[in-house]
Amino acid sequence: MEPLKEMFGKAYYQNLTRTISSVYKPFPAAPFLKEVTTGLEPLSLNERMRHTSRVLQKHLPEKYTTAVGILKEVVPLLNTGYTTLVFPDFVSQFGTKDLRTSLEALKYFTQFGSSEFAIRTFFKQDQEKTLRAMYTWSEDDNVHVRRLASEGSRPRLPWSFKLDAVIGNPALTAPILENLKADDELYVRKSVANHLNDITKDSPDYVMNLIHSWDKTHKHTAWIIKRGCRSLLKQGHEKSMAVFGLTADVRVKLSKLKLDSTTIQVNDKLEFAFDITSEKTKAQKLMIDYRIHYVKKTGVQLPKVFKLKEIELAPGGTIHIAKKQRFQDFTTRTLHAGTHVLEVMINGKVVLSKKFELVR
Repeated sequence: MEPLKEMFGKAYYQNLTRTISSVYKPFPAAPFLKEVTTGLEPLSLNERMRHTSRVLQKHLPEKYTTAVGILKEVVPLLNTGYTTLVFPDFVSQFGTKDLRTSLEALKYFTQFGSSEFAIRTFFKQDQEKTLRAMYTWSEDDNVHVRRLASEGSRPRLPWSFKLDAVIGNPALTAPILENLKADDELYVRKSVANHLNDITKDSPDYVMNLIHSWDKTHKHTAWIIKRGCRSLLKQGHEKSMAVFGLTADVRVKLSKLKLDSTTIQVNDKLEFAFDITSEKTKAQKLMIDYRIHYVKKTGVQLPKVFKLKEIELAPGGTIHIAKKQRFQDFTTRTLHAGTHVLEVMINGKVVLSKKFELVR
């Protein structure tokens, strides 16, 4: 498989050069193409993006508003996707002295990719004005603009720096989430849920108070709340379990956890099964998960929780659970040989565990 960084490869830069030249006739195409494609090989995906922004700035007009105007004409002529993040990145690098122009540009560019990373530069620079703009965006007709309001203000957005102001005072983004808590678009609802989940890592009680004020009978809001509390639920957080009616005093009998093999290789599937029998005289609402402690390169184990199912177990009832888990390398995670641990969890508490070996 071709590395992701090759999205910023020779073919991309040739097309970018042609497109800019078609919009801006004085563009120095040959010097730009030569410079932007020089020294690419050792650069990572995001390093290539930043390199592109910097070379663009050298070859576009010096006046920032003129350069941004050209890029606004260029972006709809290109394919949407990750490479369009170059445009908001350009804004974050060279537009900090013109907040109004930059915020308008980010709102426009996000409709072709996402300005979620770039907007954070302006949030840190001028929190009040940027938040005011993002609140307005949360009421926009365009789904990408509404999502930017939530995603760009997440306190712990992956692959970006933390917003310490929001971590310290999550109420800063409450008006944005309030506008989006029942959004019709799943794309937006996922962002709002992830925003909530970020906040739970530092202020779980704040999130509990916030969602108590929301209409949990609305299907979209209920979905956001459930997904937004996922980390708390996996931890067995009592208040969050109570919100969803999960049984606090679980009483069940469990069979021995059975693995089809105690030694597997990369790309194999681990099959496991167990039974749960109720020992209560009334129904129990159970959230059944499993957690795998993956071995890192350093030898340290890193746990990751996976969902199994939620059930209402009748008095004296039994349920059989069987699952297959594939162990394979991903671009974001490489598996390492060693002793791994599989744990079964009910309502956030470990009830069964088994060790197995992963070999390469």
